[in-house]
Amino acid sequence: MKTSIATVSISGDLGEKLHAIAAAGFDGLEIFETDFLTYDGTPADVAKMIRDHGLEIYLFQPFRDFEGMPDEHRIRAFDRAERKFDLMEELGTDLMLICSNVSPVSLGGIDRAANDLRELGERAEKRGLRIGYEALAWGRHINDHRDAWEIVRRADHDNVGLIVDSFHTLARGTDVNTIRAIPGDKIFFVQLADAPRIDMDLLYWSRHYRNMPGEGDFPVMEFMQAVAATGYDGPLSLEIFNDQFRGGSPKAIAVDGKRSLVYLMDQVRRREPNIKISTPDIADRINVKGIEFIEFTADEKEAEELADIFRTLGFVLCGQHVSKNVSLWRQGNINLLINTEREGFAHAAYIMHGTSVCDICLRVDDATATVERAAALGASIFEQPLGPGELKIPAIRGVGGGLMHFIDDQTELADMWETEFKPSRESTEVAPIGLTSVDHVAQTMNYEEMLTWILFYTSIFNTRKMPMVDVVDPAGLVRSQVIENDVGSLRLTLNGAESRKTLAGHFIAETFGSAVQHIALGCADIFKTADSLVTKGFRPLQISSNYYDDVAARFSLTEDFVAKLRAYHILYDRDDQGEFFQIFSTNHADGFFFEIVERRDGYNGYGAPNAAFRIAAQKRLMKALPAGK
Repeated sequence: MKTSIATVSISGDLGEKLHAIAAAGFDGLEIFETDFLTYDGTPADVAKMIRDHGLEIYLFQPFRDFEGMPDEHRIRAFDRAERKFDLMEELGTDLMLICSNVSPVSLGGIDRAANDLRELGERAEKRGLRIGYEALAWGRHINDHRDAWEIVRRADHDNVGLIVDSFHTLARGTDVNTIRAIPGDKIFFVQLADAPRIDMDLLYWSRHYRNMPGEGDFPVMEFMQAVAATGYDGPLSLEIFNDQFRGGSPKAIAVDGKRSLVYLMDQVRRREPNIKISTPDIADRINVKGIEFIEFTADEKEAEELADIFRTLGFVLCGQHVSKNVSLWRQGNINLLINTEREGFAHAAYIMHGTSVCDICLRVDDATATVERAAALGASIFEQPLGPGELKIPAIRGVGGGLMHFIDDQTELADMWETEFKPSRESTEVAPIGLTSVDHVAQTMNYEEMLTWILFYTSIFNTRKMPMVDVVDPAGLVRSQVIENDVGSLRLTLNGAESRKTLAGHFIAETFGSAVQHIALGCADIFKTADSLVTKGFRPLQISSNYYDDVAARFSLTEDFVAKLRAYHILYDRDDQGEFFQIFSTNHADGFFFEIVERRDGYNGYGAPNAAFRIAAQKRLMKALPAGK
């Protein structure tokens, strides 16, 4: 599989773009004419710079408003094309994209367009060049790949082919299976882009909101299945117009792009096993059985404060690491670690972020295969020297800089707790309060990073993304995106902050980057757990009394039931499947907090309607605290 990306897809000058594209592992690129024209160098300089990065130029684009022009315009169009052919020869590329005409003076007619392309194909042939015709979704006369193919078919020239672009096909809702009837050798190039579903002008939508395959709502996989079924075995290229990407890191966007192509073609190969396009032989998306542990990094003083919080939640100190300053706190199937080592990754994370979650370990079917898949998708494998008695647990660097470890039941990793931890005497001294499992983990990041996080999780793990929700903070909106698997053993909420003034934005600023902001712990009976929390000295977040008056009216709840909710500061939600209960802790450190939840009768949401009330309560508490607390 040859991978490519259009230079217009990422930010920076041409040199910065080429460096990022090469570093991400692409084989080649589409050179966008503007990127060449704004570069202060000759075509030969550009060609050498591209070759020096180990890249090929697969496509020169775009050539606009060519076919179907009146006579005087037609002559100028062919003259322009000849000058671009001169440039292509100097750059060392043989394929030019011609997009369907949008000029108001252009003339319609399939045969007229076919004749123009045939003549241009003959001129291209004399130079050893090719032309590819693409239907723009907003083309004046041609805006459908089926019509574009008919023009190419009637042109009937070996040097004239079709270029298909997933955005132009999917934005108009064109049946992708019509591509299957096109001979693969007449498809000269394939461009790929995803996009969110938005009702807006096609041109504006295309120019500002495209994103990587897997980041939007389009059925790009079905599009690519149809292309693969034709026998096409040429480059797969990303052409992404996105305001957010134009201001982002070229390196990060390029890595996302390569990941999206590998992920896309891995899934297409599994659905279309007879395709010609070669793809890496890696394990399918990984099934996650659950969160095995969550590790915090802290210094000795803050570790004691964290331990006191764990005790108020009914956790018991169950073990101490055999060779490191790492303590194990357990309740039900929840394992929390506190790491106070003075060297290694956890200590580096503490220096950067303070007391925070630095590592999440997932239980999977095959830990080694998980790391191999993640590495094939561009994740960095993590290793550090092992101490006495430590197991080599496969790990990668996650997005945001944290670690993800993986264990399974197939190897010595199954005995990790017995091997690496010595039992603690406190294990029989503290009574649990009914917490059973990690319900979900909430990670907070800048909004412009969210697509990267979504692609990372959905490409590696067998998960799905739910519709994005706007969470109203008094200081602005926070975009919340759920990533989860079918059985609920992995649930992540990604919260993208657009303003530093929001609670999420404040957390990012105080912790110097994206991180886990809260952990939701599941229980079987919220009222029993709430009662036990009182005896432990737990301080719940104080919810406004007005909330309970409103929730009683919204859900027609009885007075006794609402009184119990009010007494324990429990928030409530209900949908067609069941009920949901939430208790929040006060904030700790720089904004981290715990949530305790109960799901009843198949409720699958996350209490989104309650977020505004929770945020308001947290902000009231922040204002009430003395400075520095």
